[in-house]
Amino acid sequence: MSERTIREQLQAFGLQKIINMIDGDPDKNIPTLLNWVDRLDRTDSLLEQRTAFRRVIEDEDNMWGNFIKSFWTDVDDGVRKTLFENFFVNACLIGMPRQEKAREEHDCNVPWAILMDPTSACNLSCTGCWAAEYGDMLSLDYDTLDDIIRQGKALGCYMYVYSGGEPLVRKEDILRLCEAHNDCMFLAFTNGTLIDEAFADEMLRVRNFVPAISIEGFEEETDDRRGKGTYQKVIRAMSLLQERKLIFGASCCYTSKNTQIIGSDEFIDDLIARGAKFAWFFTYMPVGVGAPTDLIVEAPQREYMYHQIRKFRETKPVFAIDFWNDGDYVNGCIAGGRRYLHINANGDIEPCAFIHYSDSNIHEKTLLEAYKSPLFMQYKQNQPFNDNLLRPCPLLDNDGKLAEMVHTAGAHSTDLAQPENVDHLCAKCTHACEHWTPVADQLWQDSPAKAVV
Repeated sequence: MSERTIREQLQAFGLQKIINMIDGDPDKNIPTLLNWVDRLDRTDSLLEQRTAFRRVIEDEDNMWGNFIKSFWTDVDDGVRKTLFENFFVNACLIGMPRQEKAREEHDCNVPWAILMDPTSACNLSCTGCWAAEYGDMLSLDYDTLDDIIRQGKALGCYMYVYSGGEPLVRKEDILRLCEAHNDCMFLAFTNGTLIDEAFADEMLRVRNFVPAISIEGFEEETDDRRGKGTYQKVIRAMSLLQERKLIFGASCCYTSKNTQIIGSDEFIDDLIARGAKFAWFFTYMPVGVGAPTDLIVEAPQREYMYHQIRKFRETKPVFAIDFWNDGDYVNGCIAGGRRYLHINANGDIEPCAFIHYSDSNIHEKTLLEAYKSPLFMQYKQNQPFNDNLLRPCPLLDNDGKLAEMVHTAGAHSTDLAQPENVDHLCAKCTHACEHWTPVADQLWQDSPAKAVV
């Protein structure tokens, strides 16, 4: 059952009262909120986050303290309250203990977030994107999406992320799901070109939908990969969201062509000025039979991003994550249901958005059955994939590891256009792995995180 227990209801009620009180005087009452969180987090599942949060709030000159307070000046009151209740209360304080209980009971990974594709359709055709080959062949209907969320909540998952294809092709169903599950947070990786005034107004109404807008740098870099005119449409979307005081962020893929731009101070400063509250960085992955390999970053480029993102965290008021270079913060790979998984538009339950192999389908198995499947158990048994947490990925950073797990599990390719042999895919990443290994090993040797692992 996904209904809250009496204890969970009392926790939510108490914290909601504090959230309402904070609106009157954030400087005075944010510490009160933290004291409540301390009492409610009886299992210390958020101890590290609570400690870091308190440290920045207590330092009046801390950039992060000012960033947190900007949610009272830059964000609509109703949107901010919904974010705190659905993200901090439901997804973290209530959801994480429920997930941990399910992990112990079932001896399998149970994710904090579920990534799913409402459709394979997209209005763009970006270089190196596997979805560009799929067309509008497949989609998950509303009832299936709704059932995934209901199953997920029963196991403690209140965070849902849409990808595709272009998820906003399904605007009506996405908004309908926001209304049906107003206790959840929804995020979408979107190219941003379908965000118009009407949809921005709907976002302001439902309050629990946040876009992560894909952008490749400035106009030249974005249009080069995504098509002429895309950059200006993205900037227009950001303007509409900022005007309405809505929360949004950027999704940035760094390749061999754009790394110096996408990792520059000028680019991140521009995103902040346009209202972005977070920036999520991904490195290019050569997924798909015809995917170009020349876009894979070289080791010096990846190292550049490693240093830049860490610098940004000390100097830029934006929440930045690099999903490949931040393995030391999350103990390696988070895929395979450890913290997240992916369900494609055909219903195939995959360990990662970049790993198109599966032995389960949502039309045939429940989420829990998929978590116990051979492929997901291979992930659980092998994570972390390397003692060096700066080499977290079983595909890009550990040559042949993905192929070993896929073969052991008897999983199959889920590529919707042309099935890709897993050995062929791994071979495309061998060069990158070999060149990143000595760099990562030196960074890890010098890393303070090494001492606590």
